[in-house]
Amino acid sequence: MKTLVTGGCGFIGSHLVDRLVNDGHEVLILDNLSSGSLRNIEHHKGNPKVQFHHVDIADAEKMKPLFKDVAKVFHLGALADIVPSIEHPTKYHHSNVDGTISVLEACRHNNVNRVIYAASSSCYGIPDKYPTPETQAISPQYPYALTKYVGEQYCMHWHRVYDLNITSLRFFNVYGPRARTSGTYGAVFGVFLAQKLNGKPYTVVGDGKQTRDFTYVTDIVNACVTTSDNMKCAGEIMNVGSGNTYSVNRLVELLGGEITYIPKRPGEPDCTFADTNKIKQKTGWKPLVTLEDGVKIMLDNIDYWREAPLWEPSSIAEATKDWFKYLGK
Repeated sequence: MKTLVTGGCGFIGSHLVDRLVNDGHEVLILDNLSSGSLRNIEHHKGNPKVQFHHVDIADAEKMKPLFKDVAKVFHLGALADIVPSIEHPTKYHHSNVDGTISVLEACRHNNVNRVIYAASSSCYGIPDKYPTPETQAISPQYPYALTKYVGEQYCMHWHRVYDLNITSLRFFNVYGPRARTSGTYGAVFGVFLAQKLNGKPYTVVGDGKQTRDFTYVTDIVNACVTTSDNMKCAGEIMNVGSGNTYSVNRLVELLGGEITYIPKRPGEPDCTFADTNKIKQKTGWKPLVTLEDGVKIMLDNIDYWREAPLWEPSSIAEATKDWFKYLGK
C-alpha cells in the first residue's frame, strides 16, 4: 500500500515510518525539516520503498501532486511547543491550520481512502474530570493548543462535507527515543536527559507532584496504524494515552539524580490523564509499554541527547518569560 506521512522526519513521524516500512508499505515522507531531522530516517536511505520530499505542507500547489495514488495519509506535520506558539502565533496558524487544510484538500482531490490526524490533548486545557473523556469541554490555553484543535475541526468538517474518511487521535504526553532536541525549551524528557548527561539537577516545575499521562511512542504508533485499518473509526475523535498518570517526581526517581525546583507555570494542568475507553472499545488497541520500561529504553538511548541544549533555572526563566507575561493574568 502507498502511504504518506507528513512530518515523517519528526519524533513520532519517524517511528511511524519505521512501522509502516516493516509492515511492507511504500512510504512517502513529507517534511520541511523545521523541527524534524533527516537523521531520524537515515536508516531508510537507499530503500526504494521510502521517498522523502522536502516540502512545506502549507504549500498547496506543491503538495497536491504528491498525493497521487496514495491510499492512506497520516498527518503528523505541525509546529509544536508552547513558548514559540505564544511568541509567533501566526507561524503556528500557517503550519497547523493552513497546513492541515492543504493536506485535506490534497487528500480530497486525490481520493485518498483513509486519513489519520494527530491531534493534541492540550485542547482540553485544565480539565475538571480525570480520566478526561473526549466529551470534556475544550479550553486551549495557548496558540499551539488552539491551532491543533482548529485543525481537528477542519478535519471533522471535511469528513462531514466531503466524506473524507478521517479519524482524529488526541495524543497525551508522548515520549521516546528521537524526541526533539531543538533549541526550544519544551518536553520534560529532553530537558531532563540533557541535564542527566551533564550531571546537572533536574529542573522540576512546582513541587513535582503534578502528574502526566506519559505515553510511549510505539503505543502511539500502534494506535495510528490500528485505527487506520478500522473504517468504523472514520469521523471519530479519540484519546490515546498510557492508561495511567505519573508524577514528575516519579519520573525523576526512575531517572535518578538531584532536583532543583522552578516556579509553577500558568495554564498548565496539575494532571493529564486520558480516558481511553473509546479507542479500546472501537479498535481493541491498548497501551503496552509501562513508564518503567519506557524510561529504561530512554536511558539506553541517552546518547541521542548529547547535542541537546542544557537548560538551567536562569535560562528557563528567560525562555519562558512570555509564558508568564501572557498566561499569568
